[in-house]
Amino acid sequence: MKRPRWTVVLAAVLATTTVAPGASGATTQDADLAQFHHQRVEWKSCQRDPDDADGRALDEAGVRCADIRVPLDHSRPRGRTITVAIARSKATDTAHYAGPLMFNLGGPANPVLSAVPLARQAMGATGAKFDIIGMDIRFSGRSTPIDCGWPASWLPRSAGTGRDSFDRMVALSKDLAGRCARTNADVLPYASAANAARDMDVIRAALGAPKLSFLGYSQGSYLGAQYVQRFPQRAGRIVLDSAIDPDQPGVTILSHPAVAARREAALREWAALAARHDDLFHLGTTTEQVLSTVHRVYLAAATPLRVGPYLVDDTVIPGLIVNLLIDDSEESALELAATVQVLVRAADTGSAEPTEALATSLAGQLTGRDSVLRSAATAVQCGDAPVSRTVETYWRTVETRRAEAPLFGPLGSNITPCAFWPNPPRERPIRIRNGVPALVVQAAGDISALLEFGQAMHRDLRGSRMITLAGARDHGVYLFRGSSCVDAAVNAYLDTGDLPAADLTCSE
Repeated sequence: MKRPRWTVVLAAVLATTTVAPGASGATTQDADLAQFHHQRVEWKSCQRDPDDADGRALDEAGVRCADIRVPLDHSRPRGRTITVAIARSKATDTAHYAGPLMFNLGGPANPVLSAVPLARQAMGATGAKFDIIGMDIRFSGRSTPIDCGWPASWLPRSAGTGRDSFDRMVALSKDLAGRCARTNADVLPYASAANAARDMDVIRAALGAPKLSFLGYSQGSYLGAQYVQRFPQRAGRIVLDSAIDPDQPGVTILSHPAVAARREAALREWAALAARHDDLFHLGTTTEQVLSTVHRVYLAAATPLRVGPYLVDDTVIPGLIVNLLIDDSEESALELAATVQVLVRAADTGSAEPTEALATSLAGQLTGRDSVLRSAATAVQCGDAPVSRTVETYWRTVETRRAEAPLFGPLGSNITPCAFWPNPPRERPIRIRNGVPALVVQAAGDISALLEFGQAMHRDLRGSRMITLAGARDHGVYLFRGSSCVDAAVNAYLDTGDLPAADLTCSE
């Protein structure tokens, strides 16, 4: 199906205990943070220099930008400060003004400022009631950055076909963590969704708003859950789309055993489609033949395949495939077929030229192009939850998952830089359990944020309602899928603040 422009431009970015303080605890905290809550917000041009195309586009769309000062360590507000970059598109329907609405595109550190005009456009009349706020969470985008100078990315990388491949991932993970320790050890302990949620409340106060509404996708759902747990009395209209299980934050969500099984099922679904169109793809005339072709290439890549200027091994291929299974659109299915065709040629002839999209994906994984983005995202993931630091524990899990799901099992259970992170999380993950009204939106076939994850978020937010989109494999539903049922229900909630009377299941 044809995707809305919002999806075409943004879908690529959606590429995984203590009791919260009540009002009395927040009062003491507010006194300590008064200098931040009452800071003057200096709105300015978003264009930072003549080559800043994103900033220029924001200015042309009437968006204004500001840098908000926040404490590096919220428990020590008189200490070091950092800045968090925001952009605002002011409400145009002032007669029905509903306050600020902040949106987040997951990652967990995907920059969002450049997407503010698209959010404004996509939300239409509903968005007109809100000041649309984009925030680059701490250490990402235009905020005070973390850049560890990484030469490659670990996500999405697999443990591959055997121990040698896994050992390469151990070495990569250790190297990446070491680079962050050498370059950013002073700020790494303060990278987390918990601190990003605290920054959100500073922004709310600095904007002079009694409440903050929020639209969060994927890992952004966990950020939203953090906010409503820590600042329940300040939560406005909350939409959590493609939600993760709040009891499995950080990289722990990647290793859920059901994820690999769903991904294998999605690959089988695509293989059946490819087989029906063998005259176009030439990957096999039956589902099993197409799957056999994919696995043949995967095994062949134990010796790296030459694809353009890149050497593509078995740790890379599962991630290339899964990124193109994230939705059930025709565009993704065609691109996956083209990718497999390139890999087949490389395996059969010794080399192949990548498609433009494949070259972009390989550059993201195998070069330092995305170092800033990946450094920040990993810092937050490692800060959100503790993980095992024992290499052999990961290897045993990889072998178990491989038996259950040969291609995608070693992908989700792979070791990560968090196993070697220089600083363990400063605080235990907060337990998300409250009755704040919120709306959870989930596609039934999502292979990244499984339906069960959204249901877990719904259970833990006892005051929430849930909209399930049946028959769809999308990560990002509201405004992305183009479902009139979902969009109408979410817009009705954002318009009025009234949740649906009961949970809702939508078809297309």
